[in-house]
Amino acid sequence: MSTIGIHESVGAVFPPESLREALSDVEADLRVVATDDLDDCVSLVTFAYDERFLDADLEWIHSIQAGVDRFPFEALEAGGIALTNSTGIHGDTVGETTLGYMLSFARGLHRYRDHERNHEWSRPPYDRPFSLADASVCVVGLGTLGRGIATRADALGMDVAGVKRTPTPVDGVETVYPAGDLETAIADARFVALAVPLTEETEGLIGAAELEAMRSDAVLINVARGPVVDESALVDALASDAIGGAALDVFETEPLPPGSPLWAMEDVIVTPHVAAATPKYHRRIAALVRENARRHAAGEALTNRVV
Repeated sequence: MSTIGIHESVGAVFPPESLREALSDVEADLRVVATDDLDDCVSLVTFAYDERFLDADLEWIHSIQAGVDRFPFEALEAGGIALTNSTGIHGDTVGETTLGYMLSFARGLHRYRDHERNHEWSRPPYDRPFSLADASVCVVGLGTLGRGIATRADALGMDVAGVKRTPTPVDGVETVYPAGDLETAIADARFVALAVPLTEETEGLIGAAELEAMRSDAVLINVARGPVVDESALVDALASDAIGGAALDVFETEPLPPGSPLWAMEDVIVTPHVAAATPKYHRRIAALVRENARRHAAGEALTNRVV
């Protein structure tokens, strides 16, 4: 019987024991392990990456996140270690979180929360609150996360546009732009929601030029990866009122440093990389790991394989 290690780092998202229990029907020895305790592990389910993984006798690593930019693809391939990820399971949660950001800005809920702390009864100017049914959103990246956002925005009557490498039609998206037309796509959107993976092509995708192309009342939403946005350029755009605000779940450095000016900006919502959080997270991971454990034992191609 093969051994599947559940790395203790998954505790950053859910208790490792909950995943072990959810996988109790898998024909394998399931152990919660530390980095220096990988003996006999053929497979490893992990949140973190450590160079010492390469020295273990692993055949397969599963990342509990969709993003795998921290893993060294070439080194894993050279070591004969397969890498799979958890793409495809967070469209609903990330879509709902993004919808929450947009509702907060449309109805001013984040400002009221700030006023509540000061016992301040403060009504906004009559023309500040607006309806999402009268607003537009451009979703940059139309994979599982982007489609989850687009579907919910469309259900509320928003004008939905999107950007993807191949501009084929997507349900709920009125206009799909190719990646080369990014500035055109975001120019008229009240909300710009980023849902792309972090790659060489998407690192720094939103910089000074793209922020300048956005409307002065536009809100940037990042549920992708921190380095997709040039954070310094974003701070400058917010400080100069070049854009209207930002809702950020991911950052160039995480946790967001206490000295970051983003903390003190009224029209910035900061959340600690929790857009996909759900009590069912471990069960969703278990479904992927269970299927790939079966495939691995049978010598079949792994699903969601990256390397």
